[in-house]
Amino acid sequence: MSRPPFPPFTDETAAQKARMAEDGWNGRDPAKVALAYTPDSRWRNRAEFISGRAEIEAFLTRKWARELDYRLIKEVWAHQGNRIAVRFAYEYRDDSGSWFRAYGNENWQFDAEGLMAVRIASINEHPIAEADRKFRWPLGRRPDYHPGLSDLGL
Repeated sequence: MSRPPFPPFTDETAAQKARMAEDGWNGRDPAKVALAYTPDSRWRNRAEFISGRAEIEAFLTRKWARELDYRLIKEVWAHQGNRIAVRFAYEYRDDSGSWFRAYGNENWQFDAEGLMAVRIASINEHPIAEADRKFRWPLGRRPDYHPGLSDLGL
């Protein structure tokens, strides 16, 4: 199985890869998202260490069960060869109706087939008022017209 675009990445293909990842995560289908990673992919997500597609799928299932109305934006920070660094922000609410915005950075490493082999994520979040939300598109893919992180001042 392969997942173009393939490394080495250009500005254009790195941005395409980041948007594909954003679209996948905004779709919130853990099984489908897990297929973008190598079967033995290694993750560090905050303080959690994850290995392989089955653990990725289980992690995402737990995540999206508690992070409701999840909306994410990713933006390439840098890239070289088979690596891409992105920054991101996402908003969600918990089951009591409280809203949060999370900010973070991810370092990605891809294999020759374009599958992500390593994902290292550092994430911080804080509560926000519902009125302070910036990600208000309908659930699913962020529309092309919706501003990105830099445009939103994030």
